[in-house]
Amino acid sequence: MTTVHGTGPRVGVFGLLGSGNLGNDGSLEAVLGYLAREHPGAAVDALCGGPEAVTARYGIPATRLHWYSGEYRTASRAGAVAAKGLGKLVDVFRTAAWVRRHDVVIVPGMGVLEATLPLRPWGFPYSLFLLCAAGRLSGARVALVGVGAAPIGNRATRTLVRWSARLAAYRSYRDAPSRDAMRAMGVDTSRDEVHPDLAFSLPAPPAGDPPGTPGLVCVGVMDFHGGDDDRARAGEIHRRYLDGTTRFVRTLVEEGRPVRLLTGDRVDAPVVAAILDAVDSPLVTVAEVTSLAGLMRETAAADTVVATRYHNLICALKTGTPTLALSYAAKSDALMAGMGLAAYCHPAREIDADRLLEQFRALEKDAAELRRTLAERNEDAARRLGRQFAALTAALFPATDHDHAVSEAP
Repeated sequence: MTTVHGTGPRVGVFGLLGSGNLGNDGSLEAVLGYLAREHPGAAVDALCGGPEAVTARYGIPATRLHWYSGEYRTASRAGAVAAKGLGKLVDVFRTAAWVRRHDVVIVPGMGVLEATLPLRPWGFPYSLFLLCAAGRLSGARVALVGVGAAPIGNRATRTLVRWSARLAAYRSYRDAPSRDAMRAMGVDTSRDEVHPDLAFSLPAPPAGDPPGTPGLVCVGVMDFHGGDDDRARAGEIHRRYLDGTTRFVRTLVEEGRPVRLLTGDRVDAPVVAAILDAVDSPLVTVAEVTSLAGLMRETAAADTVVATRYHNLICALKTGTPTLALSYAAKSDALMAGMGLAAYCHPAREIDADRLLEQFRALEKDAAELRRTLAERNEDAARRLGRQFAALTAALFPATDHDHAVSEAP
């Protein structure tokens, strides 16, 4: 990945980056690619969840998002509770000081305005609010670029998300339901645009590289326990999801089909282990990937993909592979509909193995036509993302910087 540095505009990137979620890091990679192409003189650094990983991989300076290193561990002892509370106060000043050093701060993609997975208001929503408030007070332009949003039940989380969006200088969304959700929360979205997910701007592997395995099915799994409003029945949701996914994999193996398990976050490892334990067969293998590029290589080599995580789906769709979504949120349904595969969604909360197999058979039967559809939709996504980056430049960067970047481009 090209290192982005220089003496031009000071650009910060912000989020749960470098923390083991491949989708988040893929969004960062897309924005860094844009900055390298359009603003090569920009001086870029990050305030993020995994600063060491971000610096090692992308070559940019990075600072830890939270003062308290145990921010995402459950605090049960009095000392830990006190340290976490003190950290919230310290982070006010740390975040403000970091933001003041920048002309522009970009939050690259990610579902930062949603709670489709378990989320506490004093976690990332609080951090995002501090960022946007500091940007408004200091004059730094904070941009929420291609982000995801969804209706939020928890009042405190909803309030923090709403004010974060209001305080941002620029907003765009990865799908129409995200914009609709923010409008329903009281945010004026009349100037906000919808564009494909930033990951669609990443390069896909060349056709035939790597060569495919005949009959291979990639199954993307997730440590899924429902959303923020499902905490009371999280265990039941997880058991149903794991049982249904395991039955599906077992059926494929009994038919002699090779299965490749994919993940998108390091927290998914226990689900992989449970499936391997339940389906003891050499036909089941596990992909060891550390980036969306790696995921794309895996999905490109498959005949079909069945996946849960949003960016597993994107990688499969980007490579033109017929895909079935185990959908856990409206964002998955919107993504599949936008790519012409609305008929191939199955609820992750209530997997019916028999119905899932029926949909899978239909997916394989229509594979040739679906590949043509995906090729057309990917071309359209590339054009629309070109408009996204042009709009971002117009909104955030002085014209002189952009003119200089264009004049210096080879």
